[in-house]
Amino acid sequence: MAEKIIAYRFDRLEETLGQLNKDNCAIIAGGTDVMVMHKSRRGVPPKIPKPIIFIDHLSELKRVYLKGNNLHIGACCTYSELLDDALIPIPLKKAIKTIAAPAIRNRGTLGGNICNASPAGDTLPLLYVYNAKILLRSVNGERIVPVSEFIQGVRRVQREPNEILTEIILPSVLVEGAHVVFEKVGNRNADAIAKVGFAGYIRTKGAVIEDVRFAFGAVGPTMVRSIDIEKKLLGKTIPLADADIAQVIAAFNKIIKPIDDQRSTALYRKTVALNLLRYFLSMKHN
Repeated sequence: MAEKIIAYRFDRLEETLGQLNKDNCAIIAGGTDVMVMHKSRRGVPPKIPKPIIFIDHLSELKRVYLKGNNLHIGACCTYSELLDDALIPIPLKKAIKTIAAPAIRNRGTLGGNICNASPAGDTLPLLYVYNAKILLRSVNGERIVPVSEFIQGVRRVQREPNEILTEIILPSVLVEGAHVVFEKVGNRNADAIAKVGFAGYIRTKGAVIEDVRFAFGAVGPTMVRSIDIEKKLLGKTIPLADADIAQVIAAFNKIIKPIDDQRSTALYRKTVALNLLRYFLSMKHN
């Protein structure tokens, strides 16, 4: 006899939050991570040890809009929907295009990529350099958490059982003078888990650096970013002197600590990560 599965699918976000406040549920948006995480042997349905609650259809979680200079992205927007949205920044679209195959992009969501909290999450380095904020809602109200605090470790996030990630907020994406890059190194351009992910953000006034940010994926348990290292470049001029580049490379060399696994070696990952950083720092950015 098949096991009984309890599943909820409400029409409104408020109803969904109400159920989450009563019951500890497994949240399913696209399901592309949850189903894999709980997969069983061939031909046997996944065993999810909690009731399931579906959220992918909720209109409140599928909006993309500007509020001032801040871009708000609904957590349940699929990757394919984001690729078609004129408000989504080009670097983020570039990252999305490297995610899996079209079938997965039609189901997978940005919120899911964040909550899965994989060190190899394709969009995460960019979200870190955009200083993304995570909007969470429960029956008790809303709270906003920086993405760097929300993601606490491999598959560990700062979400209470009665909360839903509703929006990702990218602050000041319309600020002029910013140059953002994204690079992913994998076995193939897409449909492959990243060996190394890199995002860089630089904003200049004339030739002077006013703001600079770097984030690396798949080289530590979470994204690797250091505001202290970034500060070393504030006020410097483009093109950067070789000594300034070498100082930043040496500093990141100390904090990038990848592992060996079936996809790559730690040495390869560190070498590629530092080469991507060197290339970004050597660009003219004009």
